[in-house]
Amino acid sequence: MEAISFLWTELIIRPMLNGLVVLYTILFSQMGLAIIVLTALIRLATLPLTLKQLKQMRAMSSLQPKLKEIQDRYSRDKSRVSQETMRLYREAGVSPIGCLGPMIVQMPILIGLFRVLIQVVFTRPDDLVGLSEKMYTWIPIAPIFASAPMDSGFLWLDLAKSDPTNLLIPVFVFASTWVQQKMTMQPSTDPRQSGNQAMMLWLMPLMIAFFSFTLPS
Repeated sequence: MEAISFLWTELIIRPMLNGLVVLYTILFSQMGLAIIVLTALIRLATLPLTLKQLKQMRAMSSLQPKLKEIQDRYSRDKSRVSQETMRLYREAGVSPIGCLGPMIVQMPILIGLFRVLIQVVFTRPDDLVGLSEKMYTWIPIAPIFASAPMDSGFLWLDLAKSDPTNLLIPVFVFASTWVQQKMTMQPSTDPRQSGNQAMMLWLMPLMIAFFSFTLPS
């Protein structure tokens, strides 16, 4: 567990934490802009995973006519349908859950981003100690901005506070994530893949919306 915690901190938390502090400095102490830019950079870094996911979806889509043919031919033998379907997947070099793999890989990065935002958009002076310990010593601005609270204001929001009465952001996050998921998913005649797609179509938007509702803005 200690090794996992070390890797989690060194590979995900610290890089994003230091990157956010640097962006906060460059963008004239605008925390909201720093978060937006960091999120965009993370999306750019995970673009290869997104492209791989789209490639798998297109491959699965191209197999739909053959899958339909198998289901029609062996409609009375569910076991044979399953066997022929898996054989088709092997021959084509695709997996029914292959399109979900890149999405699952991105989830720790998303969770790490939320944890970084919680640590940076702090409300207590005691949190500064933990923040300074995670800063890279070779960043000249790190000691300065780890010694004083950062400005958490952005537009009409206080990013350090959670406002349960403000449903605008969670609803927007849910809707935009759902639309993005829906646009990248290809229709499938395979019940197993359709079930996986339906689960991920709702799971990811609901999870992100829940974080947006319960955590600071």
